[in-house]
Amino acid sequence: MTILLIEDEKPLAEYLRGNLDVCGHGVDHVARGDDGLGLALSTPYDLLIVDRMLPALDGLSLVKRLRQAQNRVPVLILSNLGGLDDRVEGLNAGADDYLAKPFAFSELLARVNALLRRPLRGSDEPSLLKAGDLQLDRLKRKVTRSGQPIALQPREFSLLDYLMVRQGQVVTRTMLLEGVWNYSFDPKTNIVETHVSRLRSKLGGDMIQTVRGSGYMFRAPVPDAEVG
Repeated sequence: MTILLIEDEKPLAEYLRGNLDVCGHGVDHVARGDDGLGLALSTPYDLLIVDRMLPALDGLSLVKRLRQAQNRVPVLILSNLGGLDDRVEGLNAGADDYLAKPFAFSELLARVNALLRRPLRGSDEPSLLKAGDLQLDRLKRKVTRSGQPIALQPREFSLLDYLMVRQGQVVTRTMLLEGVWNYSFDPKTNIVETHVSRLRSKLGGDMIQTVRGSGYMFRAPVPDAEVG
């Protein structure tokens, strides 16, 4: 596993690099945000560890640009800003996890390993998901309904993918946190509810139904001719 560490605090960077190496992870390190973005876009890393406050390009802007480029490499943000609003801002920017400084290396390692365990899609899985007139193209990262494109943010796309694969099944909040955000903990925010609400408004209709006390269920849209 190869990790890109983007951290401008030299003692911390050397500490993390040395300990991650001992744990079997190869680590490349840069101190500037713009250099990190260039490497991340040109090299297939397994994970990025990104400091929030960086010279040239801050960590959140870096992550946003990655996601805009449809780069889905897992990202762990490190930051001295550990408040609830700070964590939510980091997650909404597209990060997969957020760890406030100071932290124990054992906790960072646990989070790194959890992100690296993210399941990779096998080649036998379909590249095109369909539900009524809704289509999701995994290869082109595009969603259409009745042939009309629907613009989704990367996390919204992943959420829809997860729900469509489990069409007709009850999906809990915990399942979504683990399967879409790759969390092994509850961040105690409304991040799931917010993204579900946004996705609903973009899809239209009642495809994502709330199952009271349980979670959500995705159902294929019913053609107009069949309504009533």
